[in-house]
Amino acid sequence: MADRPNPFEVTVGPGGESVLPDETPPPPPAGPWARVWGRFRRHRLGYVSLWILAAMLLVSTLAEVLSNDRPLLARIDGQWYLPVLDNPSEKQLGGDFGTPADWKDPLVVGLVAKPGNWALYAPNPHGANSRDDFNGGLPPAPPGALNWLGTDPKGRDMVARLLYGFRVSIWFALALTVVGTALGIAAGALQGYFGGRTDLYVQRFTEIWGALPELLLLILFASIFEPSLLLLLILLSLFGWMGLADYVRAEFLRNRSLEFVKAARALGLGSGQIIWRHVLPNSMTPVISFLPFRMSAGILGLTALDFLGLGVPGTVPSLGELLKLGKENLYAWWVIVPTFALLMVTMLLLTFIGDALRDAFDTRKS
Repeated sequence: MADRPNPFEVTVGPGGESVLPDETPPPPPAGPWARVWGRFRRHRLGYVSLWILAAMLLVSTLAEVLSNDRPLLARIDGQWYLPVLDNPSEKQLGGDFGTPADWKDPLVVGLVAKPGNWALYAPNPHGANSRDDFNGGLPPAPPGALNWLGTDPKGRDMVARLLYGFRVSIWFALALTVVGTALGIAAGALQGYFGGRTDLYVQRFTEIWGALPELLLLILFASIFEPSLLLLLILLSLFGWMGLADYVRAEFLRNRSLEFVKAARALGLGSGQIIWRHVLPNSMTPVISFLPFRMSAGILGLTALDFLGLGVPGTVPSLGELLKLGKENLYAWWVIVPTFALLMVTMLLLTFIGDALRDAFDTRKS
């Protein structure tokens, strides 16, 4: 006869709790980050907005594959070419000139049309700065089969300008957010943890630095140096950390007097270890909650500077430049309306994500 389990026998579960043979051990409690992610997912608008923004970021990052006036792959007279990476000269393709091939030139089009030759183009066969001088139209051209959203007053395809311009804006905002956040955390942590004279001196420096006319300095540097994304990133980062530093400072002032920090000091841990391992992780709630709003400020800041002519060079795709061109050519509604719509959608998505993050880190919500 098989042995029967003793119904009164008590075993010990993985957490040390008593478990009867016919009972299923309860699942282990979710960690703090798992609970935050669960609350974020329940915020449907913010959760869906995160995925939409991620898709937009991915599409814009792959702009060369989706919108390019050069083929992605070509085979001419038995030779393989990757024009999207290394554009061959017209002479290499069988033409007369040694300049880079213009794949919209009727001569190059004729070479591609020869038997055995072919080229694989992007879905939108236009680059960010390319102009189609062979279609006979005068810019700005309205939407049509050749240009789905028309062309801007300089004859450039609007789909390409929006796609590349959004990529510049979103990645610039990400870089600005990372650099500004790092500076804000460093300054706020220094003030909040050490307090006293350190807090006083850094706070006075912050007040004096914040009183400097940022726009005037941007105009001054724009007149001295050649405009570039790196210069804008440095200048805006130098002024974009102060608001976040105040929140980090307040969190550090609150957390430095908690029992686990006192215990860490009693164990002989250094200030750097205590800040990095104990105080900072418990002070990140306002930092993470503010990241989407900081990205919004970065996108709008770059757009405003480009609109005023103080931003990136004209060869770099820019949403601000499109808004400026749209203002100067109000009859060409296809320039300003899609640009404004893209900016509005992006700002709404970031706002919904920020609201979801704020609610996700609210411990009062289950």
